[in-house]
Amino acid sequence: MTAKPAYAERLGVPLRWWVQGTMLVATLWLAVVVAVPGPVAWVVTAVALAALFAGLWSYGNTRVCVDGEVFRAGRAHIEATYVGAATALDADQTRRVAGVHADARAHLVLRPYLKRAVRVEITDPADPAPYWLVSTRRPEELAKALTELGQSVRP
Repeated sequence: MTAKPAYAERLGVPLRWWVQGTMLVATLWLAVVVAVPGPVAWVVTAVALAALFAGLWSYGNTRVCVDGEVFRAGRAHIEATYVGAATALDADQTRRVAGVHADARAHLVLRPYLKRAVRVEITDPADPAPYWLVSTRRPEELAKALTELGQSVRP
């Protein structure tokens, strides 16, 4: 049985994206229904709606997790041994670290609808990424969990 993670979050897209996407598909339906027969318009609309839902679900299904051994951000993971200092960033700091002060080698898990992030130093000499920059809704909690994770493996 696995222990409960110290931190877990799904970076789901906000409700307004779902609403705006649905309105876009409704607009598509309106444009198509006047140009083609009704059943064809409904099929096109259904396909567009399915593509919208699949895309938003896939994009928002990114998970950030800290358990007793590993830090996971999206598809990437790193062992606790190589997790260095974790710093919670506010919106302005995140914008700078992701922009003008960015390192092209950094591993980024950013979402435009999440303005805050955590910068995690990577201490693995074989890893080309000097740090990870990970979007989160709760940067202080994630930074604390990462700090505890890093300390748990150091003597």
